[in-house]
Amino acid sequence: MSDFLYGAISMAAATAALFFLRFYRRTRDRFFLYFFAAFGLECTSRLLAVLLRWDDQDNSAFYILRVVAYGLILVAIVDKNLPRTPPR
Repeated sequence: MSDFLYGAISMAAATAALFFLRFYRRTRDRFFLYFFAAFGLECTSRLLAVLLRWDDQDNSAFYILRVVAYGLILVAIVDKNLPRTPPR
């Protein structure tokens, strides 16, 4: 059952990543690129958890990928909220 749920989460993350890639292509805003990378990493980590039979408690690489993905989301939010200097 957990393999099925990991697969569903991986599919949902891949779908979200593709939506953010489409938004990035349309707007060229880095915010969407960061979110694309974060959801891509989330998809990859869940997919690897199923394929390599990682358990949540047994392998720290599973958590490292998730921390990097969530860190990218934080970087995107901070980058979006930083004041921009107007071009001269």
